[in-house]
Formats: sequence, structure tokens, C-alpha cells
Amino acid sequence: MSRLAKKPIQIPEKVTVTISNGIMTIKGPLGELVRTFPASILTTITGSEIAVAPAYKNLETKALVGTVASHIMNMVEGVTKGYEKRLVVEGIGYKFDIKGDKVTFNLGFSHPIILPIPKGLKVVSDKGVMVITGIDKEIVGSFASYVRSLKKPEPYKGKGVRYEGEVIRRKEGKKAA
Repeated sequence: MSRLAKKPIQIPEKVTVTISNGIMTIKGPLGELVRTFPASILTTITGSEIAVAPAYKNLETKALVGTVASHIMNMVEGVTKGYEKRLVVEGIGYKFDIKGDKVTFNLGFSHPIILPIPKGLKVVSDKGVMVITGIDKEIVGSFASYVRSLKKPEPYKGKGVRYEGEVIRRKEGKKAA
């Protein structure tokens, strides 16, 4: 069994957790998250702890126990602290503009790229850095990953969209003869 699932998950003071028909609802100061888990995984609430265990022992449930425990931990952390990804748009003429619920990118293509901001996310500009915040780790990470995939940083000049703190391995250009 997974090491994550062996330890019970602590529920903070301002968080309420309910389970009904395999649907787990976690409410906290920042919002509410709802997720459905497979019936082969038993989740029980005792006091201020959540215990996760397999209903029966086979290869699939052993693999799922740690995943379910990790999802529950991420949900609890999301409704208490939230998640944040920071993206840097680097390059001459490369920029982004946030208007309402859409983000417009100019990334060196012949046309601007307009993306709608998913529900539950907040996107702000902080000194040329795009800050994506939300309570669902999966949505924050997938939106940041999609924005980065629009123009991945290239190794010669480092132009493109990258995570803040990400190190791009640079290559040497052509040498003059």
C-alpha cells in the first residue's frame, strides 16, 4: 500500500469534509471542491482525520489508494492556501494582455492568440509576470501548461513562455568562419 495512504490526512480547523455516495465535498475559507472517487477505495472521516484504504486488495486498488490520498491532500491544501503558477513571457514583441475573462497573447505569430480564462482561476499581471491562482491544483497546472505550450522557450535566445525560476539550457549559435 502507498506510504501516503498509511498516514491519516489531517483536516484543518476551518475546513469541512463530507462524503456521500462516493462524492467528496471539501469546503474551506477559499471555496469548495467536489470530486468523485472510485468505489474500490474506502474513505472514512474520524474526528479531524480522513483515512483512505482499499476495499479489497488487488493491483488496481493498490495503485489507486496513493492517488486518491494525494488528491484529497491537494483538495484540502487548495481550499486553505490555494495554488499559484507564475509564467514569464520573454522576447522582443512578446506580450500578453488580460481583459475581463480573456487573455490575449502576442507571441511572434501573424495573429494574436485569445484564450478564455477557465472558471475558478484568477489571472493577473505582476510586472510582466503572469500569475495564475486558484483552488484546484489540476486546473491551475493544466492552464499554466497550456499557456506555456503556446510558445515554449527556445534554447538559443530563451524567447518564449516559461515558468518563473525555470532554467533554460542555452545552446551556442553558429560560429563565424
